[in-house]
Amino acid sequence: MKFLSFKESTKVLFIGAEAAPFAKVGGLASVMDSLPRALRDIGCDARVMIPKYLSIEGKHELSMECSNIEVPTGNSEGPAKLICNVKKFTPKKASDPVITYFLENQEYYEQRSNVYGYADDPIRWALLCRGAIEFLRLNRDWHPDVIVTCDWQTGLVSNYLKTDYRDDPLVNDIATVFSIHNISYQGMFDHRFVQEMDFDDGHSAIPAFESDRLNKINCMRRGIMHADMVTTVSPTYAREILTPEYGEGMDGILRERRNVLTGILNGIDYGIWNPETDPYIVYPFSKDDSAQRGKNKAVLQERLGLENNKDAFVVGIASRLTKQKGFDLLVPIADIIMQELPLQIAVVGTGDSEIMGFFHELESKYPRRVAAHLSYDSILPHIIFAGADAALMPSQFEPCGLSQMEALRMGAVPIVRKTGGLADSVKDYDPNKEAGTGFTFSKYDSSSLMIALIRAVENFRDKKEWAKIVSRGMSENFSWEQSAAKYVKVFDRARELMARELAKRKE
Repeated sequence: MKFLSFKESTKVLFIGAEAAPFAKVGGLASVMDSLPRALRDIGCDARVMIPKYLSIEGKHELSMECSNIEVPTGNSEGPAKLICNVKKFTPKKASDPVITYFLENQEYYEQRSNVYGYADDPIRWALLCRGAIEFLRLNRDWHPDVIVTCDWQTGLVSNYLKTDYRDDPLVNDIATVFSIHNISYQGMFDHRFVQEMDFDDGHSAIPAFESDRLNKINCMRRGIMHADMVTTVSPTYAREILTPEYGEGMDGILRERRNVLTGILNGIDYGIWNPETDPYIVYPFSKDDSAQRGKNKAVLQERLGLENNKDAFVVGIASRLTKQKGFDLLVPIADIIMQELPLQIAVVGTGDSEIMGFFHELESKYPRRVAAHLSYDSILPHIIFAGADAALMPSQFEPCGLSQMEALRMGAVPIVRKTGGLADSVKDYDPNKEAGTGFTFSKYDSSSLMIALIRAVENFRDKKEWAKIVSRGMSENFSWEQSAAKYVKVFDRARELMARELAKRKE
C-alpha cells in the first residue's frame, strides 16, 4: 500500500493538559503552542484541545462549539455520564494561536485554580481523554486525521480508541501519535515502587471513573502500547529510553515498539528569542556584533549586583533548580571553582529546596560574584542569556531541553552534559577543526563538570576564538519549522498504519 505525503491536507488535533498562552505551567505548554503554529505555517490544519480551567475564564474570546456532551464514565454507582461543553478560540490574526478547543466541566476544571495537583487528577485526565473523543463523534464540521497526545495525562486517548471505540465508524479511522516529553512521570503514583498486585500491564479494560483502580493504571504505558506512532523530544532521548538506565521501566515495551518510535528535537520560537528584536535586552545585537553583546554583559552585572568586570567569566543558569538538572554536581566543587577560576554566576529559577538553599548560601559566601534570583521570572532569562558568556546545563538526563537552544540563539555558549536533547543540540568545541558550539562532558560526576568549566574558561581568554564559537552557536537553526516538517512524516506513517489496521479488520 503506497501513501503520498498528506501534509497539505492533514488535520491534526493536539490534546494536552496545558497550552500557552491559555494555561502554562511547564515546557509542554510552549510546545502545544509553537508546534501547531509551525504546522499551520506549512499547510496542516493543526488544532489544540485542553480543559477549560478557572484561570482561562474571561481572558479570551470563546464561542460555544458543542454543548451538553454526554461523556460515559463506566460507573456502576456514581453518574453514568458527565455533561461537558466544548468552547472554541478562533484566531483573528496571524500571530494568534491556532484554533483551540476547551473541554468545559464545572466540577473537574472550572472550580480548580491550578492545572495539576489534585487527588482526583486521574478522573480529570480520563474525562479529558474520553470527552475529546465524544466531542469528535458529535462534531460534523471537522474530523482530524491524526490525534497527538502528550505525556501520561492523555495516554488513555489511544487506549480508548483502540478498545471502547474500536468499532465506532465516527472515530475509529483516526490515527494516534503519543508524544513522550518526560518518561519519568507515568501517573499518580511512584512507578518505581509498585506492588505486584497493583502493576498495570496495559491490557486490562480502563477502569470506571469511580474505581480506585483508575489511580493505579499506568497511562504512560498505555499511551505507548496503543498509539500508532510514538515520538519523543530528541533523537538521543529516543535511544536512551530503550535502556534500563533511562527507560524508567518502559524500556521493554519501547524496545518491542521501536519500529514506531522516533525522536524529533523540539524547537524554539525565533520570534521570541531574537537578539536583534528582543524587547527585554538593552542593546540589540547580531552574531557579528560582539561589541554590542558586551554591553549587555555590563547591564546584566549591574542588574543583578555583580561586580562590573568585563574579564569575568559570567555563567548563566536559567532553569528549574532540581537534581534532574544536575546542579547537585556543583556542590562538591563550588568553592574550588570560585577560588580558582574568574567566575561570576547568575541564577534564575525555582525548584528543590536543597538546590535553592545551595545557591542562596553560595551568594552569601561570594557576594558580587554570585547572584541568585530564586523565583520564577519570564524576562530575566532573556537578560541573562544576552549578557552571560556561558550557560550551564549539567543535566542528569534531559529529554530535550530548551534553555541550551535559547542560550545559543542569544550568544551564551552552553556548557552541558552530553545526554538527551543536550547531546543533539550542542556540538563540543574542537580547536583543531575550528568547530563546535559549546563544551560538553559525558560522565555524570563533579570532576567532569569541573573539567568542562576549566576548558570553557581557558578558551574564553582567546577573545577572537571565543567570538567564533559564539557566532557558530547563533547561526544554528532550532526553529520549529524544521521540527514541523519531521512531524508531518510521522503523521503520514501513523495514517498509513491506521489504514492498514482498518483494512485488516475488514478482511
